[in-house]
Amino acid sequence: MFIVAGAPAHSSFKQTQLLTRLASISSVQSIESQWVYLFDQTLNEQQQQSALQLLNDGASFEVRQAASDEVQILVTPRVGTISPWSSKATDIFANCNTPVHRLERGVLFTLKGISEISDAVKQILHDRMTESVFNKIDDATALFSETEPKPLNSIDILGQGKDALVKANSEFGFALSDEEIDYLTAAFNKMGRNPHDIELMMFAQANSEHCRHKIFGSEWTIDGEKQPLSLFQMIKNTYKESPTDVLSAYKDNASVIVGFDTQRFYPKKDEATGHHIYKYKSQAAHILMKVETHNHPTAIAPFAGAATGSGGEIRDEGATGRGGKPKAGLTGFTVSNLNIPGFEQPWEENYGKPSRMASPLQIMIDGPLGGAAFNNEFGRPALNGYFRTFEQNVNGEVKGFHKPIMIAGGYGNIRPDHVEKDAIQPGDLLIVLGGPAMLIGLGGGAASSVDSGKLGENLDFASVQRENPEMERRCQEVIDACWRMEDFNPIVSVHDVGAGGVSNAMPELVNDHELGATLDLRKIPSLEPGMSPMEIWSNEAQERYVLAIKPESLELFESICARERCP
Repeated sequence: MFIVAGAPAHSSFKQTQLLTRLASISSVQSIESQWVYLFDQTLNEQQQQSALQLLNDGASFEVRQAASDEVQILVTPRVGTISPWSSKATDIFANCNTPVHRLERGVLFTLKGISEISDAVKQILHDRMTESVFNKIDDATALFSETEPKPLNSIDILGQGKDALVKANSEFGFALSDEEIDYLTAAFNKMGRNPHDIELMMFAQANSEHCRHKIFGSEWTIDGEKQPLSLFQMIKNTYKESPTDVLSAYKDNASVIVGFDTQRFYPKKDEATGHHIYKYKSQAAHILMKVETHNHPTAIAPFAGAATGSGGEIRDEGATGRGGKPKAGLTGFTVSNLNIPGFEQPWEENYGKPSRMASPLQIMIDGPLGGAAFNNEFGRPALNGYFRTFEQNVNGEVKGFHKPIMIAGGYGNIRPDHVEKDAIQPGDLLIVLGGPAMLIGLGGGAASSVDSGKLGENLDFASVQRENPEMERRCQEVIDACWRMEDFNPIVSVHDVGAGGVSNAMPELVNDHELGATLDLRKIPSLEPGMSPMEIWSNEAQERYVLAIKPESLELFESICARERCP
């Protein structure tokens, strides 16, 4: 491991804030913070000089050393994850002819006034759901540990019966209901074989409440009388009663309504010179719209949860029809009472919260920043939103939003001839576009569908994603290049990768056209060679799309991806 020291990691204002909090629980007298850049390889002299130039924030090879009356602690991204900063920085180094396998960034805290760092101090200095703590810098080599690819796991239903599936349900976080466990036990007994973890995880995601809306779409009764509409049908009923000018609803990644003729400004290829020149183009531009929630991830890691909520909504717009253009976004939050220290309100009472969840105050500090950051870094303005708190005690039962509502929404434009997806034909090619697979967001669809706290804390973390808006912008540039080709758009059909990862997105893509597919999992780009087939198939690494193209379009599509540096 090679180490480069950087500039102070926090402003004097932020350091004062941290010192005030630390002084309230310890004898800490002063605090300093410094960025530390960690490379998983030794750098030669040329690479070292390039690193100093690229990091360019007072970088040097001199790491702050602790004096006799000081102690130090290094805070890094959580072991086993790859931070968004790492992904972007590694790409930048490669594009500047200084390829490195991987680099990561941490914060080195130097504290004066204490002889050892207590758990209470660590809790203030890091987020245990997204970060790890090291007492020595050299111990951070754990960030770069790699393992051999893990195999398929078999669940011994034939030998141990239903109990084996019940145990696996808890260990893997499948979130299967009792009825689903009974169904699967009977099904695999009938087939005379044991299920693999990859099959059960795929089943769990595809059949989760998040994806199937089994509860929301179920029949219900009032006073013994069956109601004519399910809750979901009530929402859809507005479209049924007023379908005028609605071109697509409840069947694609976003809805589409009739737009208007306008002047769109984008680059078109000049056939004479081969150059792409920005020009105005008169055409009809229909309006696409989408709103969705991202509650569970925001409860566990507010910044990343809200950021990837916005990112997922942006992808839905781009993956509508044969390719849409996201234009503007919104974010919204509903949480329990904030209980701001020193500013408590008469109606507030602190009932506590589950340990794995962020507090309502922390959600409202970090969540809006995460949503705004993704929109901004992607290049789309977040124009509006909402925020409310609610808690109510009725006959001793407290109702509130410890698990928050996080809404991500937006609208964009789409060409009239691209509103509907084309039919995929046998022999068409299936593409996974975007960032590499990583062991993050595993089981997110199922995790979002159960009561928070029923999963283990590690499983709660595993279902939280991480964001890389710059990669998503590259994907959108590829989609933009395709729809700008108008009648020659090479995209046949496209879906975004969301809940359940590729295990949901790829079957959705081919099932729309009543087809099957043959896939090579190990050809899906991955940053973690130790991932099992289940983890490759079902992880929710963000900024990915699946799409179908004709074989004759492959060379053109690859050239567009190469130009936009999009894997």
